[in-house]
Amino acid sequence: MTPTAVPSYAEVDAGVRRAIAAYTQALDDGRTDDVVATFCPDATVEIPGMGPQEGVDGSGAAYAQGRPRRPQRHLVLNPLVAEWTADEAHATSDVVFLLKGKEGWAVQVVGRYEDVLHRDDADGRWRFHARRATFLD
Repeated sequence: MTPTAVPSYAEVDAGVRRAIAAYTQALDDGRTDDVVATFCPDATVEIPGMGPQEGVDGSGAAYAQGRPRRPQRHLVLNPLVAEWTADEAHATSDVVFLLKGKEGWAVQVVGRYEDVLHRDDADGRWRFHARRATFLD
């Protein structure tokens, strides 16, 4: 068995950004199955207001409950991959949550995501193994 080669920073960064974008767009569109597909089967999710979730069943149910009722956008900014190996990456991103109301778009939340992603050997895609959000006051 040959060891897995460590991908370059550019390869890991691109894969992590793709996972973040896939999650964010699916979340804002209300596509729960696609949101859940961005997670490892044993993932943990900690987002204020959602409570800690474990595994795809727990997170799937929580995300289904939180489907958007109005147009929304999560703007994920400044993603930074700080550590990585062939199959794990640690990333930090800022997030701004916008919600459209009668007066137009308004900032609802500003915060940060701390993520651990694992690379799936079957398809090479990066998926969230742990996602933790903190919101600023």
